[in-house]
Amino acid sequence: MLLLGPRQTGKSTLVRLALPPNSWSVDLLSHESSLAYSKDPGRFRREAAAAIREGAGTVFVDEVQKVPALLDEVHALIEETRARFILTGSSARKLRRGGANLLAGRASVLRLHPLTLRETGEAFDLDVALRLGTLPQALTLPGDGAVDFLRAYAQTYLREEVFAEALVRNIGGFGRFLDVAAAQSGELVNASAIARDAGVVARTVREYYSILEDTLLGFRLEPWRHSPRARLVAHPKFYFFDTGVTNALTNRLLAEPDGLLRGRLFEQWVVTECVRMLDYLHPETKAYFWRTHIGAEVDLLFERHGVLRAAIEIKARGDLGGSDLSGLRTFGDAHPGTPRVIVCTAQHASEIDGIEVLPWRRFFAELDRFA
Repeated sequence: MLLLGPRQTGKSTLVRLALPPNSWSVDLLSHESSLAYSKDPGRFRREAAAAIREGAGTVFVDEVQKVPALLDEVHALIEETRARFILTGSSARKLRRGGANLLAGRASVLRLHPLTLRETGEAFDLDVALRLGTLPQALTLPGDGAVDFLRAYAQTYLREEVFAEALVRNIGGFGRFLDVAAAQSGELVNASAIARDAGVVARTVREYYSILEDTLLGFRLEPWRHSPRARLVAHPKFYFFDTGVTNALTNRLLAEPDGLLRGRLFEQWVVTECVRMLDYLHPETKAYFWRTHIGAEVDLLFERHGVLRAAIEIKARGDLGGSDLSGLRTFGDAHPGTPRVIVCTAQHASEIDGIEVLPWRRFFAELDRFA
């Protein structure tokens, strides 16, 4: 099994809690271990084989992307032994470059996201989630510890470690790009405009976005392109994987969000929560957004096996007006019969012109019927 996820989502903790006593582990975050195995990948195979002969039934390699050459060694051990292998990683980019053979059918590939609403349950606080996100440490550190953690995450990992991994050569340009990309999280990706603001070329911006995706720090939300009666936009949106990280990058961890900012953060949280839950429970359901060239828009579409399951608009308030329904009404004209939903902060569910209005907790409690 290969368990992928951004740093600090709890991959190592989760695996170590589940490891049986007869297991053998390698932590590649240890500089000594990663250096030794980089110099001699065969050493890993020899040591793991010896541990298996002595009774180890499970081999655990933490942060395997640090030494991608070990994937070839794991591949050989899978063929030669009956041991179980659990690998974690936080960069699909280096794994693809270093050992695509393992990923092509030799291991189940799973993802671990920040904590979901279902995992935190009644302890979930929307205001905290919008400000600090839902990485485990951000929700459990006392006092100002969460703010310090997120600032360090944004500075040390996103800027310095991505550079140290040789994924980018121009740390200044990448840092400026991060600032702009975080400020525009959830908006249409316009590489030319971002390139001007960040002082790099558009080709570099597209490469930087690919790095963010490959290091699992964000994802593209693709536009739905199959409406028969409307000319649709072709540019994707990009969302960072966690609202707390977005706020850390934009220096908003201690800011009191105004209505506009709260709306953007609420949309980001709902979209990322949907993506997480679909990945965990409904992997064949895909998420898109819908937008016409004249600006009519729906925040989320769920599609499964070619069938639209739901059109979802996201509003960070409970008092809705006619303008809040316009995108779903336009979409309904083009796609009659698709369930339409507004996810908002209203206290009670209702219906307006055939559109369901659902409080966010109820929407996620009933997500299965839309997926």
